[in-house]
Amino acid sequence: MIRIILLRALILSAAVFAGALAPVRCLGEDGNQLPAKATKELSPELLALLRQKHMVKYSPILVRIFKEEAELEVWKQDTTGRFQILKTYPICRWSGDLGPKLHEGDRQAPEGFYTITPSLLNPNSNYYLAINTGFPNSFDKANDRDGSFLMIHGDCWSSGCYAMTDEQMDEIFSLARDSLGGRPSFQVQAYPFRLTPANLARHRTNPNMPFWMMLKEGNDHFEATHIEPEVEVCDRRYVFDAQHPPNSSKPLVFDPAGKCPAFVVNPRIARPALEKQHADEAEYAQLVKDNVPVAPIYSGLDGGINKIFLARFPGRIIPLAIVLPPSGSQLPQMAAVPWADNDGSLANKFFGALPGPRSRTQVASTDSTAQQRGADSATTESTAAPIPKPEP
Repeated sequence: MIRIILLRALILSAAVFAGALAPVRCLGEDGNQLPAKATKELSPELLALLRQKHMVKYSPILVRIFKEEAELEVWKQDTTGRFQILKTYPICRWSGDLGPKLHEGDRQAPEGFYTITPSLLNPNSNYYLAINTGFPNSFDKANDRDGSFLMIHGDCWSSGCYAMTDEQMDEIFSLARDSLGGRPSFQVQAYPFRLTPANLARHRTNPNMPFWMMLKEGNDHFEATHIEPEVEVCDRRYVFDAQHPPNSSKPLVFDPAGKCPAFVVNPRIARPALEKQHADEAEYAQLVKDNVPVAPIYSGLDGGINKIFLARFPGRIIPLAIVLPPSGSQLPQMAAVPWADNDGSLANKFFGALPGPRSRTQVASTDSTAQQRGADSATTESTAAPIPKPEP
């Protein structure tokens, strides 16, 4: 067993070294001198944490963002080749409401799957250091969504972004920079909340649920395997870990706005993801049967802030919000996605929405639960136009 672990570590280290020799565009390659903040080395404490978790300094990272919890996770590939959680950072400020960004100026922070290349790292940001999410991606464009300069950055100020403290961005930017030394990109997964059965049951009447259930498919692929999902877009929807159907040699071509080609989900990913989905379905069905309370749908709530920053930034909290009553709608059903068995035959398996009975319509009120959500997540928004700040 020890020999196997050592062999894996050597293979991964060799792959990282070989990747470092590949022609990947690096920060400062254009000849411009980088500011000192963009070249900081990882702290001794963080380097010790990497060693403790068996992670190579230049191995790939993956970033996961959860709005409602106001948390940003950095995952990193360890010597087994799987991603493991490295560190969780409380988000200092995000703007807008739960749900995807639709149009320029709507103050929404994006949700979805984004690919970060070296050119999207900004060491000269007006917000200390910045990582552009790359919004709009091919899914956003296919669905006529627009916007620009949607960042993960410092300065704890947000207008459609995920704002961290400058100290946090020192670490996040350095981890991103080092991981891009040996590969062309890393993935950012941005979610409205942790896509647990409990949270899905609370938000089951939210009009964004069809979109969130599509994101859950990719979330389940990752959480069940700790392998970065391969993301494609066709028919204006995300597709994860697609591969050729059995006995097909036709190249898979994905047109974000066009019809999806015939494909199956990689069975190495599909099986554990299906097991997770089935467990989630059972837990969700029981929660709906128990008629768990439905979360209020907020209108005009300008984002959130992690509760650990409440004392540091007390003036940014709105204790109450305008609340719309949730509609008693049923969770949507997503299209079936086939997958291949060991013998290559197609199995009638499905990814997508969690089925459940239609919930009763409940009128939300600004009760103690809603007030706590506002206290933990809301920040002040003046009725007057906000003072503009320069682009990140």
